[in-house]
Amino acid sequence: MTAPTDIFDRSARRRHRDRATAAFPDYDFLRATMIEGLVERLDSVTRDFTDVLDLGCFDGAWPFPGAQVARVDPGFGFARMAGGVQADEDQLPFADASFDLVVSAGVLDQVNDLPGALSLVRRILRPDGLFLAAFVGAGSLGTLRAAMRTAEGDRPAARLHPQIDVRSAGDLLVRAGFALPVADVETLDIRYRSLGSAIEDLRGMAATNILAGRSAMTRTTLARAASAYADRAGADGRTTERIEIIYLTGWAPDESQPRPARRGSGTASLAAALKPPAR
Repeated sequence: MTAPTDIFDRSARRRHRDRATAAFPDYDFLRATMIEGLVERLDSVTRDFTDVLDLGCFDGAWPFPGAQVARVDPGFGFARMAGGVQADEDQLPFADASFDLVVSAGVLDQVNDLPGALSLVRRILRPDGLFLAAFVGAGSLGTLRAAMRTAEGDRPAARLHPQIDVRSAGDLLVRAGFALPVADVETLDIRYRSLGSAIEDLRGMAATNILAGRSAMTRTTLARAASAYADRAGADGRTTERIEIIYLTGWAPDESQPRPARRGSGTASLAAALKPPAR
């Protein structure tokens, strides 16, 4: 059920994910790219993790050898396929300090209460537990957005989801209480033959419109959008769509972690450092 303040329709999100379940391996390239980036970050951590939560697990294809893995997805079909449980990211059913690693690839851009979800993640992590996430961020699907604006003129309907930029994502980590927070971004360019092929990919990865205030698009509007999209094609007839992938890294606070120096504890004076040298 969607609450009056929800940005996204929770029921529609579950339906879209269930619709995408069967053919998802044909459309998992974006999530696979995210997982590759997360694995690179995880490989730089010199410790083992024994209890892992895969948050927004899709088909559960991300293995964690040697660890006990719990998987959660907001869609019933994906949760069942992965042997996990169905739950929204901002309504997690786990006790505090249940995991030493929480990973999430490709879902946090569709969460109604993202600050609340991040706070829950921090709570279910043990002290010095690690959180790694990747999701589609601000600046993504710019060509599609432009085509939709052209098609709908001065009064465009809500078709594409609001997006979070990398600075705001970092601020959310701090707000949720994570230690040593890091937010960075990587870019992926995709070349499409047509608007239809772009929409097919979005539908296949369960990323089409689930806004609570969405409205149906007329065939006339869709035709104008397809034409505007084609107008932005290159010499090879393909249109470039850019995806900005935001990566988050944060640790549950622990006494063993490095801390910033106490204010005023430095031995050098800034005024002295800026003083011109003697002649």
